[in-house]
Amino acid sequence: MKDHKLRWMRLDNAAKIYPAAKRRRWNNLFRISITLKEPIDKEILQSALDVTVKRFPSIAVRVRRGVFWYYLEEIPKAPNVRQDTCYPLSRMPFNDIRKCAFRVLYYENRIAVEIFHALTDGNGGMIFLKTLVAEYLSQKHGITIPSNSGVLDRSEEPSDAELEDSFLKNEGNVSSGRQESNAYRLKGTHENDGFLHLTSGVMDVNQVLQIAKSFNVTLTELITSVMIASIIEIQNEKVPNRNLQKPVKVLVPVNLRKMFESISLRNFVLYITPGINPRMGDYSFEEITKIVHHKMGIELNNKYMSSLITANVKAEKILLLKIMPLFIKNIALKTVYNMVGEKKSCLTLSNLGVVKLPEEMSQYVERVDFVLGIQATGTNNCGVLSFGDKLYINIIRNIKEPTLEHSFFNYLKNLGLNMKIESNQR
Repeated sequence: MKDHKLRWMRLDNAAKIYPAAKRRRWNNLFRISITLKEPIDKEILQSALDVTVKRFPSIAVRVRRGVFWYYLEEIPKAPNVRQDTCYPLSRMPFNDIRKCAFRVLYYENRIAVEIFHALTDGNGGMIFLKTLVAEYLSQKHGITIPSNSGVLDRSEEPSDAELEDSFLKNEGNVSSGRQESNAYRLKGTHENDGFLHLTSGVMDVNQVLQIAKSFNVTLTELITSVMIASIIEIQNEKVPNRNLQKPVKVLVPVNLRKMFESISLRNFVLYITPGINPRMGDYSFEEITKIVHHKMGIELNNKYMSSLITANVKAEKILLLKIMPLFIKNIALKTVYNMVGEKKSCLTLSNLGVVKLPEEMSQYVERVDFVLGIQATGTNNCGVLSFGDKLYINIIRNIKEPTLEHSFFNYLKNLGLNMKIESNQR
């Protein structure tokens, strides 16, 4: 790549809020990691990254400031890989994002990527990491890993379909807004030095699926129901007066690629917010699973999601917003984000689903993890995926008290699940 040929592109529809909503101590990052069965060779990892970035011009970028919008510009070369820190998703100052909006980290057997959410979502990030690790293993062991299961051919030119804003492509005729009540917000004692606690639950995915089947729900619906039930328990203890309690809702991202036949490597997710209003009375766990199941069943279809896409795209096309200078636009978008963005749910629970790898690659891989960064005013978030016969649930927090983790994992144990709990708690 040469400086004078660097590609640039507009932020996708979902990404426009992220640079505007940033603040000094927070940027919206997420992390995906692959742990191998052998130690990482730093030099080979750097060489693999040098090759891989050329295949991902929408991820190997920096965020630049225009007159009316931020935009993405391809970086002239890959960043240096760095040794991982003692906790994930350490702060990425916006000055760094202006130079390179992602980082590649290594520690012992693990390779991790941490990405500013304006570039892509977890699904796009997973394809980037799979391709990077495939290139690393190819260089280290002299093997050929086929381009399937989310591994891209590094010798190919990226297609226009990979770089498209699929929100704009799938705008429909009917728009649908969502007016929702504010949700209960978890609280605690914030870590003064920015340390982030990560608690991981590792369990047999088939055992989880059996329990989900016993309630006639999917794995995502089961985990979401457990999260809702756990937060209800916490609110009952913190706010015993039921009349003062708020709805307990969990934000569940939905990957729209299969629904709309997209192969975009940019953001292409929307959200469902199943929840319970505790003021209506006590709910059994079975009742919670039914509510979550039906809420997701009603909204998880291309017609409803299309109406949400249309509403978001039409908002972007408002003439006043388009011609508004960026510094004014930032104030307006940040105000909207502060008023609405994080108040409608307790936290986000994102399940990337089953991670599949080419057989030639999977024999070298021990595990895969997904860690979702905490929101600007939040205390916890949850990332989920399965690889092989294991389900990995990662709960991150920026407060000292592990209240949510205790409640959540105890709830799973009470359902009959066996699990291993790991933590970086100091």
